[in-house]
Amino acid sequence: MEIKRLHHIAIICSDYEKSKKFYTEILGFTINNEVYRESRKSFKLDLSLNGTYLLELFSFPTPPSRPSHPEATGLRHIAFGVNNLEEWIDYLKINNIETEPIRIDEFTDKKFTFLKDPDNLPIELYEV
Repeated sequence: MEIKRLHHIAIICSDYEKSKKFYTEILGFTINNEVYRESRKSFKLDLSLNGTYLLELFSFPTPPSRPSHPEATGLRHIAFGVNNLEEWIDYLKINNIETEPIRIDEFTDKKFTFLKDPDNLPIELYEV
């Protein structure tokens, strides 16, 4: 018995349309399926990247805010591999999305940075 792979990451957002735009139009995820669940007053959006299903984006009427500072126990961030970190930083800046200064991973010597989604969820971009 073994875990085969990561199946998906679920994210609850406070502004569904804003988050949907961020993940699809800014980060480039593809919509696989989108449904509105009347009984829960909730959207569920299934998103893929390069043909691989990765994210579920949910909306709920009044979700509590995510504690970020100081960092709380639990999921810390999600990370995506990119080919050219500087190109991504320039692209994000054009779209009014701030990133932290570039850091160097002390173990791999690879460059990385962090940004935040519309609900302040930390997202790491890691140059591969």
